Amino acid sequence: MCADQLDPEIIKRDFPIFKRRIYGKPLIYLDNAATTQKPRQVIEAIREFYENYNANVHRGVYRLSVEATEAYENARAKVARFINAKDSEIIFTRNTTEALNLIAYSWGLCNLKRGDRILLTEMEHHSNIVPWQLIAKHTGAVIDYIPFNEEGLLVEEEVDKLLNLGPKIVSITHASNVLGTINNVKEIVEKAHKVGAITVVDAAQSVPHMPVHVKEIGCDFLAFSGHKALGPLGVGVLYGKRDLLEEMNPFLGGGDMISRVWLSGAEWNELPWKFEAGTSSVADAIGLGAAIDYLGSIGMDKVRAHEVKLTDYALRRLSEIPDIKIYGPRDLEKRGAVLSFNIAGIHPHDLASILDEEGIAIRAGHHCAQPLVTKLGVEATARASFYIYNSESDVDALVEGLYKARRIFKL
Repeated sequence: MCADQLDPEIIKRDFPIFKRRIYGKPLIYLDNAATTQKPRQVIEAIREFYENYNANVHRGVYRLSVEATEAYENARAKVARFINAKDSEIIFTRNTTEALNLIAYSWGLCNLKRGDRILLTEMEHHSNIVPWQLIAKHTGAVIDYIPFNEEGLLVEEEVDKLLNLGPKIVSITHASNVLGTINNVKEIVEKAHKVGAITVVDAAQSVPHMPVHVKEIGCDFLAFSGHKALGPLGVGVLYGKRDLLEEMNPFLGGGDMISRVWLSGAEWNELPWKFEAGTSSVADAIGLGAAIDYLGSIGMDKVRAHEVKLTDYALRRLSEIPDIKIYGPRDLEKRGAVLSFNIAGIHPHDLASILDEEGIAIRAGHHCAQPLVTKLGVEATARASFYIYNSESDVDALVEGLYKARRIFKL
């Protein structure tokens, strides 16, 4: 093993869940685009909080509350460094979905009017479509969609054409959770800013898998989920440029997001707490901080290099299977570790069920991206998605399981 490569078998030892056996067989987890498994270091950080300094943050001067507040804010600082932002620009949310809704309601509802244009892409997750549909209905704004081609790449001439219509906001996925496509968000952000648009990047499928620096991308907002990056469920991140966050109204009202309240009104707290109403998911944020420490100890360049190598191997192995259709780019520089596919004559749900009997977990369905899947001309796809604890032997097991499915269906 070269010094610049990671060893998934060694990494797997840190994940207690891989001691499990499914139907008597070792667990092979290939649904990482949905959520990742958690290393012992994350689990222990959460356990330590609840066992040793469980208290509400920002509300007490007693020792437990001070320790909880310090750990919570330390986690924010880790997130900020991880994506090259300032602490005050990091808002903790429940997930990417809530972060995108926060932008839609706190910025979009107040800044969009009838006839204004919202620009999305056809490969967006529902979380980056439905909030804007709701805002468009409220405001009378119009939504345009950048199409993708047969290779699963955005059509560049359409990007320029639709930007020339002068959208007020451009909200795009960094990496597709179905096609695996990695979009050139830096270039699109630069072009969007030239026409005066505010830019949003859905980084749920990129931040866990590659180096992502918001200052380099130049976006106004960026969102991702902790649970897709080895962290716990229930905590997400919204990055926003300070001047925009200062101008926006709070998304939720209640405790902690205020500085003063009268019966006649209220004043908002400083950033970032202005957008963190109520009791925070303290343990989850601390767990996310531990997950970032874990990824940082590996190095995101190594994470990306491992996934490129494994995706290359998986593309070659799956392509051997008769009657298989694999979606998305073949250029490894333009795709992440997500492979969606169909085998003629076998429904994706049947594939997932047969693989489950082999201890292999994949996803089957529309992956919360129905417009994308509909454009592919199918109702569903099977999807295998990889991470740092997956290896070529996992791919081999997947291929063997797919051949078993073909035998069961007598293909």
